[in-house]
Amino acid sequence: MLMLIGSLITLIGSIFLFLGALGILRMPDVYNRMQAGTKATTLGTILFLAGLALGYSHCTCWPRILTLILFIVFTNPISSHALARAAHHIGINLTEKSVTDKLAEDEAENGEKL
Repeated sequence: MLMLIGSLITLIGSIFLFLGALGILRMPDVYNRMQAGTKATTLGTILFLAGLALGYSHCTCWPRILTLILFIVFTNPISSHALARAAHHIGINLTEKSVTDKLAEDEAENGEKL
């Protein structure tokens, strides 16, 4: 029974990973692509690894899987944030459909680059 539940969770994680890849292809600019990719791949990878841990519960690898999940939870959003700030700093433009640019507004108020 645990193998079936683990397989379903792994499948759901794989679907999220696929949707993240699709979001990278479909989004109009680098910032939207980064957001779609990061959110979907974070959840997809966590579900995929959790499904593996449940499916192979007799294995002693669950502490390593938990360590991987924690590493992804902490590093994926931080790296995405750093990449988005770097892209904004070097002047990569937002799409014309974007409504606001809060970082540019903050820089204009302070008169300096953040």
